[in-house]
Order: sequence, then C-alpha cells, then structure tokens
Amino acid sequence: MVNGVTNVTNGQSSTVTSSSGTTMGKNDFMNLLIAQMKNQDPMSPMDGTQFAAQLAQFSSLEQLQNLNDNMTTSINANYALTQSINNTLSSTLIGKEVKIGGGNIQNNGQGSIELGYTLPADASSVSITVTDSNGNVVKTLNNLPTSSGDNKLSWDFSDNNGNTLPQGKYTYTVTAKSMNGSDMTATPFIEGIISGVQFGSNGASLVVNNSQYQLSDVLEIIDPNSQGGN
Repeated sequence: MVNGVTNVTNGQSSTVTSSSGTTMGKNDFMNLLIAQMKNQDPMSPMDGTQFAAQLAQFSSLEQLQNLNDNMTTSINANYALTQSINNTLSSTLIGKEVKIGGGNIQNNGQGSIELGYTLPADASSVSITVTDSNGNVVKTLNNLPTSSGDNKLSWDFSDNNGNTLPQGKYTYTVTAKSMNGSDMTATPFIEGIISGVQFGSNGASLVVNNSQYQLSDVLEIIDPNSQGGN
C-alpha cells in the first residue's frame, strides 16, 4: 500500500502517488523511478549499479503483472468453455432416468415421491427420518427393506399424524443397523425422469420430479430397461 513518496533534495520536493490511490502498479513504479532521477543530488548522483538494479526490478514487476493478467484471462476462458460444454451435454439428458443423491426432496404438490437408499450389505433394520427446512422431524418410516443394494419405497408426503405436508423443501436420512447391531452407512437417493434443463448463474440444473438438481448431484444415469432394485 503506497499513499505517496516524497523526495527532498536541495530544498525541493517531489511527490509520486499511485494512480489508483491504493495499490502501486508498474506505471507508478516507473513514475517513482523518474522522480528519483529528477531529484537526485547533482553532487552525489545515483549509483549506476543501483539504477540498473531498480530497472531490473521494474522489468520483473511488469512481467509478473502481465503473467497475472494472462492467467486471469485464461481461467475465465476455461470457465466459460466448461460451462458451455456442461450446458450442451445437459440438454441431451432430457428424457433420461437418473439417480439423484443427497437426500433432498421438494414437495410441489405432486402427491407422492419415490425414496431410495443403497445398502452395502444386508441390514438388520432400516428406518428413514424426514425433516422440514427448519430441521423439524415430520415423518419417520420404520421396518423398511433390509436387502443389500438399492431399495425404494413410495412416500405420499404425509406426516406422522397422517396429515398432508405443505409444499416446500424436505430432507431425509437413512439409519441402518448391520447384523451385529453396529451402524451401517446407507446412501439416500431419488430416481426420476429429467423433464427439463434450466440455465442460471450457477450453470445448468436438471429438473427431476419438478425439482431442480445440479449435475454434481447425479449419481447414475439409469437404463430404463434394466430390472435393478427392490
């Protein structure tokens, strides 16, 4: 940070301030060097070696700033290219059935939704807990299938009292116990048909079951002719 440089020689002063007022750039550095030469003591002029060293520093500074500008331009170009490729590829997914991970669901009044989870091995017990956007438990599903692999069930957006939940965002987690009673990792997912693609500032998002998901949420693109899962 440079606010100003003052050089006083033989009763005269000269001030060099950065052009932006905050950060010194290569043009400010050159102005500083010229001011230093103009106001040097005639009886004791600047040493040639020192002058050459300062010129070398100026050259290094200029090259570093040019390199930084080129890197920034290259990064922006790569980002724009990547986003364009993602947008083009995502449009080809319309009509495909996909598996979405994360356990996030959206109630848009569709009546029901298919919840899924993957078990690494047979479990002794499995349950699902659904929470609303405020973290409140609204539904608990017990005695669920315990077979290894993919398991799916339909939920009608009803709470524990049988009332239909209002539209909004919900999250579900899966709790599974192994045969010896220890905790088992279960991966939640939902399946659905990609009905559309929307483009925004964060890139392309897929519309599945009337909800938006990022491409990074896709776990698998499913062959509709396969017969996997329970």
